[in-house]
Amino acid sequence: MGDSEPTGLVLQVQRMSTEDGPGLRSTAFLKGCPLACAWCHNPESIDPRPQIQRIGLRCIAASTGDGCGACLRSCPRGALARAADGGIGIDRSACDGCGECADACPAGAMELLGERMGARALAAELLKDRDYYRRSDRGGVTLSGGEASAQSSFAFETLRLCRESGAHTALDTCGVVSWATLEELYAQVDLVLYDLKEADPERHRAFTGLDNALVFENLRKTVSLMRTSPMPAALWIRTPIVPGATDREENLLELGALIADLAPPRLERWELCAFNNLCAEKYRRLGMEWEFAQAPLMRATDMETLAGAARRGSRGLVDVSWTGSTAEASEPASIKAERMGSP
Repeated sequence: MGDSEPTGLVLQVQRMSTEDGPGLRSTAFLKGCPLACAWCHNPESIDPRPQIQRIGLRCIAASTGDGCGACLRSCPRGALARAADGGIGIDRSACDGCGECADACPAGAMELLGERMGARALAAELLKDRDYYRRSDRGGVTLSGGEASAQSSFAFETLRLCRESGAHTALDTCGVVSWATLEELYAQVDLVLYDLKEADPERHRAFTGLDNALVFENLRKTVSLMRTSPMPAALWIRTPIVPGATDREENLLELGALIADLAPPRLERWELCAFNNLCAEKYRRLGMEWEFAQAPLMRATDMETLAGAARRGSRGLVDVSWTGSTAEASEPASIKAERMGSP
């Protein structure tokens, strides 16, 4: 990996997570992803460069007598301008994410997404909570994204340092990366969280920007490696269930058949992740349109049906479960009672 310490662009460190592997975990989200999933819940993680997000509710440009303008004066690229409502507009084609406006903004309305860190610094940050996750079942650290393997040297060294300190390590991957990179990372990984989104290659391309050929090829190679090597020590499959996209029984049957045919050793679970719309504000802050902004939440009955299809497709090879909020949880009590036939 070379003599100098690898550095990487880190979006966020999330502590005490229960959604990125077993137990309590500290998860680092790295910036940059080879896919651009139409339903992505972390749109700020797709671009491999630093970005500025504008939090309109904090901006005092339109509410103060002088209109503030600290960010306008600080921008070296001329990427900011007054908007019609008195607020601030960002020319994304001119903005290079230098962060000068974020430093100048007195209200915190401009935020820089993406911090350059060394592997030792990130590992130290992730290991701060080791006393907590060591008390849980296989708690530890997870590298996610974006696609963590896209910053391969940085990811490898961070995982190595964490394992060296006794932490359980997990890598969340979409599988769109060279096999040489994945194989090298797997040597430092206790658990792989492997995404399988869509069985049909053209639908996969339409929704993510690329077909699924490399995803499937790397899964096959992962399974082959696990037959001859103790690392990675375990495998979870994860599938996002998105209304109007991946929420087809046919999709789950075909993905299940692939899993059954491969029969991965140490495959512990297949998790169906119900779509949520909590990220809509993220798109607005980045000046992006989101085609799933009006998509409904999944219903629990539909998730059960799809889980049943996954079980049939995988021929009982793997424990299938589903997670996430459903439409029922967000309904007013009166509507829920009427739907369920309560008096």
